[in-house]
Amino acid sequence: MAILSTKIYGAERGLSCAYRQWAAQSHCAMLHGYSLGFRFTFAAEQLDGRGWVIDFGKDGFGPIREWLHQTFDHTLLVARDDPERQEFIHLRDRGLADIRILPGVSCEQIAAWVGEQTGPGVRERTDGRCWIDEVECFEHGANSAVWRNPEAVLRGLSADVLRMLIDQHR
Repeated sequence: MAILSTKIYGAERGLSCAYRQWAAQSHCAMLHGYSLGFRFTFAAEQLDGRGWVIDFGKDGFGPIREWLHQTFDHTLLVARDDPERQEFIHLRDRGLADIRILPGVSCEQIAAWVGEQTGPGVRERTDGRCWIDEVECFEHGANSAVWRNPEAVLRGLSADVLRMLIDQHR
């Protein structure tokens, strides 16, 4: 059974970026900005020698913190399939925007991408003992999306099946 630990890296941290939902049939198709926030849920079946799931300092969460700032602090996020992508690249080339091209820029896609990008490093820094269970991305206080790590979902299903089998044989 996994033990969970959360780290909230809120909007007050200054991850101010802009993006647009180019396919939206609303004002969301226009460039607009957010100060993104994230909630990471980490999981481990065994705690480390200090009794922690993960170190929230420089050796555990620190590389994620640095990556979040490099990726989202004063940047322009552009969806890989944005039909105006070349215009944004032109802005970058003129020194007018620090762009990041992502698979997609919905809150849902950002949460998934962040989880997929940061998960391998967590596993590596903890010698496989810890993993990211989920990542929640907040656009603001009223909007967020949660990505569940497929591995964590499978672990949960496996545990549920094992419990059912044990209960059946009692």
